[in-house]
Amino acid sequence: MNKNPKTTQQYRFSSQRPRGIGDRAIRFKCSLQNTILDVLRSKGWVEVREDDNEFDLFWADRGWMREYFDQCFMEDHVRINHFRNHYELTRKNLMVKNLKRHRKMLERESGKIEASKCDFFPTTFELPSEYHMFVDEFKKNPGSVWIMKPVAKSQGKGIFLFRKLKDITDWKKSDIYRPRDEKADDKEPVETYIVSKYIERPYLIGGRKFDLRVYVLVTSYIPLKAWLYRSGFARFSNTRFSLDSIDDAYVHLTNVAIQKTAPDYDPEKGCKWSMPQMKTYLTAKHGIELVENLFRDMNEIFIKSLQSVQKIMINDKHCFELYGYDILMDQNLKPWLIEVNASPSLTASSQEDYVLKFGLLEDVLHIVDMEARMTGKEKRIGGFDLMWDDGPVMAEEGGVDCISPPSYSTNTFLGCHNDRKRQLRHLFKQLAAQRKT
Repeated sequence: MNKNPKTTQQYRFSSQRPRGIGDRAIRFKCSLQNTILDVLRSKGWVEVREDDNEFDLFWADRGWMREYFDQCFMEDHVRINHFRNHYELTRKNLMVKNLKRHRKMLERESGKIEASKCDFFPTTFELPSEYHMFVDEFKKNPGSVWIMKPVAKSQGKGIFLFRKLKDITDWKKSDIYRPRDEKADDKEPVETYIVSKYIERPYLIGGRKFDLRVYVLVTSYIPLKAWLYRSGFARFSNTRFSLDSIDDAYVHLTNVAIQKTAPDYDPEKGCKWSMPQMKTYLTAKHGIELVENLFRDMNEIFIKSLQSVQKIMINDKHCFELYGYDILMDQNLKPWLIEVNASPSLTASSQEDYVLKFGLLEDVLHIVDMEARMTGKEKRIGGFDLMWDDGPVMAEEGGVDCISPPSYSTNTFLGCHNDRKRQLRHLFKQLAAQRKT
């Protein structure tokens, strides 16, 4: 999407040039050609060439992390937008493996009630390594729908639903699955899939399935420090839900990359609702208490999933990570974790989407704080609220502009009014006054 220069200028909060590192301006590199590049250029920083390794902040792709991160010497102030082994949470099979291990640890150390707080992901197996375990579980649930996903692909690629074991038998015999020694000329490893019990009774609005995209920023794993963004959105399927048509991707997959290929897709509408719009709808239909419970359960998903990888994540002071969580609700208002994205799409599908993502990314950079303006004690910066700081962060007293303000005391306001521009102006004014004194 082409950026709107007026929109870009509108979201700049200071006309002053950044202080930079010492006497020079901050230097940045960016591997992407979308909204994040617009945000970085709007900062007034210096953009360095692709082959220039003298940078202060690099918004890198995952391939660069895999190939070059370990070969780089970085000064203390340098920041990169991924953790070295981010895939422990964002690769579908490893996410489930780590969540299962974390649930067993909680049961061993804290009991079954605490472990049950991790029951937010569907029954899942990795194929081909857990094929026989899957078959045993499949036979216990005859007629159930299952969903297959390649672990290393995104945007709905390679996903299919099935009811019959024969469908897996055919897949198992295919070239994708077949072990290398069965194909003399094949030098590629077997592609790994996960197979999960499909959520057959999703919550529907207007007869259509949807999931929620929520943004969580982690600036440290040791100690764990995580921020929750107030704005997000719901992504709707383009076709009314039915289990009679499990081969129709427009019914079952909410990925924008899939839905935008539908013949009647509206690029401006984009099959999306904002998070406040979703929260308002749910509150009007179910009441504040049930909606509070839903959003509290989602908070548990964010924290428990991060804790599941906390001890194995390679913590590095140079790294931060913006995760895109995909959450599906069922008819009982129970949230289910579908996956966590290390590179959530930053390409806007509409002007409204561009404004959301521009503000999101600008607030990420405020928290990363290359200009050393923050004190480190802030509990809110722009649209982000500090959710966890080596323990739960408690909300301060005072009103919150929200359709269903949380009665519990954690500092999380997903779906509440995101008055980020006003908050940033107030915050920067406070910081300037503190520096003068």
